[in-house]
Amino acid sequence: MPLDLASRSTLSPSPVPFAVSRSALPRSFSLNYCPPSAFAPAKRAQLLAVRASVGASSSASSTSAAFTTVPDLDGIKIVSVPTKPIEGQKTGTSGLRKKVKVFMQENYLANWIQALFNSLPKEDFVNGVLVLGGDGRYFNREAAQIIIKIAAGNGVGKILVGQDGIMSTPAVSAVIRKRQANGGFIMSASHNPGGPDYDWGIKFNYSSGQPAPESITDKIYGNTLAISEIKMAEIPDVDLSQLGTSIFGKFIVEVVDPVSDYLELMENVFDFNLIRGLLSRSDFRFVFDAMHAVTGAYAKPIFVEKLGASVDSIINGVPLEDFGHGHPDPNLTYAEELVNILFGENAPNFGAASDGDGDRNMILGTRFFVTPSDSVAVIAANAQDAIPYFQSGPKGLARSMPTSGALDRVAGKLKLPFYEVPTGWKFFGNLMDAGKLSICGEESFGTGSDHIREKDGIWAVLAWLSILAYRNKDKKTGETLVSVADVVKEHWATFGRNFFSRYDYEECESEGANKMVDYLRDLTSKSNAGDKYGSYTLQFSDDFTYTDPVDGSVVSKQGVRFVFTDGSRIIYRLSGTGSAGATVRVYIEQYEPDASKHDVDAQTALKPLIDLALGLSKLKEFTGREKPTVIT
Repeated sequence: MPLDLASRSTLSPSPVPFAVSRSALPRSFSLNYCPPSAFAPAKRAQLLAVRASVGASSSASSTSAAFTTVPDLDGIKIVSVPTKPIEGQKTGTSGLRKKVKVFMQENYLANWIQALFNSLPKEDFVNGVLVLGGDGRYFNREAAQIIIKIAAGNGVGKILVGQDGIMSTPAVSAVIRKRQANGGFIMSASHNPGGPDYDWGIKFNYSSGQPAPESITDKIYGNTLAISEIKMAEIPDVDLSQLGTSIFGKFIVEVVDPVSDYLELMENVFDFNLIRGLLSRSDFRFVFDAMHAVTGAYAKPIFVEKLGASVDSIINGVPLEDFGHGHPDPNLTYAEELVNILFGENAPNFGAASDGDGDRNMILGTRFFVTPSDSVAVIAANAQDAIPYFQSGPKGLARSMPTSGALDRVAGKLKLPFYEVPTGWKFFGNLMDAGKLSICGEESFGTGSDHIREKDGIWAVLAWLSILAYRNKDKKTGETLVSVADVVKEHWATFGRNFFSRYDYEECESEGANKMVDYLRDLTSKSNAGDKYGSYTLQFSDDFTYTDPVDGSVVSKQGVRFVFTDGSRIIYRLSGTGSAGATVRVYIEQYEPDASKHDVDAQTALKPLIDLALGLSKLKEFTGREKPTVIT
């Protein structure tokens, strides 16, 4: 069923197979205020329902033996559900991601949520406030009820949950920061497909709004290996379709508008009047593809209602549980509909897309693709002039290690501090909290700033609209507008062009992929500066290690690098964002200062280096893959 938050419709929750049945509860449970007396004495039907809510057997014999009821916690009953460790709950850089059917197994999600609470200092959540949101994918509604009950069972004071369980990843970060919450849960597998046969995920963001650090995710994993009980509050399901507050003893669930706090923040970052002037021009056309994902809930309120874009400028704007059978990854392969529009006849001036949970973006001009590496560099170079939030200039710039060096050159010219970090937004967060960083990006279509502690797809779109609006503010109707291509080519003329491409080989057999990386690590250990690789001369090779300049923490094995004396680079990484097998990523980059060569197609310019990268790694031999799944 479509989740049409864009039109602010309210929806009745779909049947929840793992949640409390309202028909089995006292009439008072349907009210927004539920007095503690409504929960005592506990009824057998309620215990059965709570048992079902964590996916366990609901047989009478197993329930009577399995449950113990602990004393009241602030007026509500807490049920201790026995459980056992479940293998495979190792939490990666972006939380835990698996197939939906894995999460629907007995206690699978509940174990991880309880392990999280077991990993946090009690002062970080007892009587505190947590945020809960997600991208609208299949299983989010059921999962939200499980998370709410376990949060209440562990002493959380209040949960702020987005209407219908919807809240984008950047919006969760924004709400955590604005409401001074202790942290928040994000129900999403990001850009991975959704639906009964596809992916689901969960991650936790801390009080600054940034993803939990490895010190916490490692503890979560350790606790999943030793867990023995789940603490569940004996409360009914909350109607997430209606804005408002439900009170259970001293535990509060507030269903909030998922857009309002985030929209307010965007209005404080950008000059909406400037952008509105661009979008209202008769000679400027804009298209935003929400890919039937979470930003569909944000696109109409922001781009149409606030900024004056036409309603038909939003395509695939209704969030769907299966993303309309699509793959909500905004790249040239999966955002094919938008690409065809921008590269077709009578193409619009500007196009953009965002991913499943709203933290990634793709930027297109008329028959022109902006690489994410170039995008963050262009935003950084123009931010002080075009975006009020940066009117005093950025504090510093940073990129993930595989991202091209285009941003490095902007930092050098503007004399700004610059940082190269491992892949994973949490590494940017430490620098932001320390006041060292303003604008950052990842080549994996993630761009953002210190307005929150997550990458932010809509922020990137608004940043580009701000740049175009600023460049065209004095243009009269009928005059030739400064285009996306004009902005990028002017940038290349000033800073040089970093030709860049990424080859993704998705769902490779893990054994072969790991053997390939081991082979490359061994190769780096035997390589020396000055070694010849075809026509390229090696400057150095390594497996990237990062020492955090803020807290001194060290992370290693972040990607195998071959860096050549002319600035060219080849990088190999295994991605942790998928739910099945391994994704091998190969990054190829070459710097070109000569403006007369900037219009060469990237694949043509990089072909000698691409051939070297594939041959050097023996990728076909190790993985059996002839061609990449996606070329960016």
